[in-house]
Amino acid sequence: MDRVAFNLFGIDIMWYGILITLGMILAIIISTREAKRVGYSENYIIDLSMFLITFGVIGARAYYVLFNWDYYTANISQIINIRGGGLAIHGGIIAGAVTVYIFSKIKKLDFFKLTDIVLLGVPLAQSIGRWGNFINGEAHGGPTDLPWGIIVDSQKVHPTFLYESIWNLFIFIIIFRNRKNKKYEGALLVQYLFLYSLGRFFIESMRTDSLMIGSLRAAQIVSLIGIVLSIILHIVLLKRSKDGI
Repeated sequence: MDRVAFNLFGIDIMWYGILITLGMILAIIISTREAKRVGYSENYIIDLSMFLITFGVIGARAYYVLFNWDYYTANISQIINIRGGGLAIHGGIIAGAVTVYIFSKIKKLDFFKLTDIVLLGVPLAQSIGRWGNFINGEAHGGPTDLPWGIIVDSQKVHPTFLYESIWNLFIFIIIFRNRKNKKYEGALLVQYLFLYSLGRFFIESMRTDSLMIGSLRAAQIVSLIGIVLSIILHIVLLKRSKDGI
């Protein structure tokens, strides 16, 4: 499939960018509606979204560049060439978390309540965005004989983009259903962090384009950290809720 959707004033508009943008728009719509439901101003989410998009992209790019530093030190001009590919979701998530924390402090909002609002549409956006990987012919797995395998470079491989897309959609459904009966603020963050990390750990083992830390896959290491952190957060936040803090 052609990576270019159409040409606008001499600039190629990529399907990947269109899908990511669509995911972001839906996530913002979902978050603004959730904010209104729980008594927060929708303007908070709109303002925060602008920062999240900006710093999320910077974080995702910085993460990718860091793990490919040998290449980029020899090609400095390519560091800002995000149209050429190279965004890592974990970098975006980390940058996003820091952005939400700073915003919550400036606006004097509850960080965990705000995070639950913002996170609600994130897995849906991720689910949609993964189809951009399919169009680009990237983020696929190794060889397979399974009937749902896809052909890449004349070889049948695992459609790991599809596995993660389905898993992210499942996460969205779970946290969306649970948003009205949370036991504590931050519960959706805990659920997202645990479920995404769990799924990504196993899916990453099939991929052929993993960012590496020595001989280890970076995404699997981060996923393990995410699982442990989600368990710790659950214990701490549940206790805080019971203690009325």
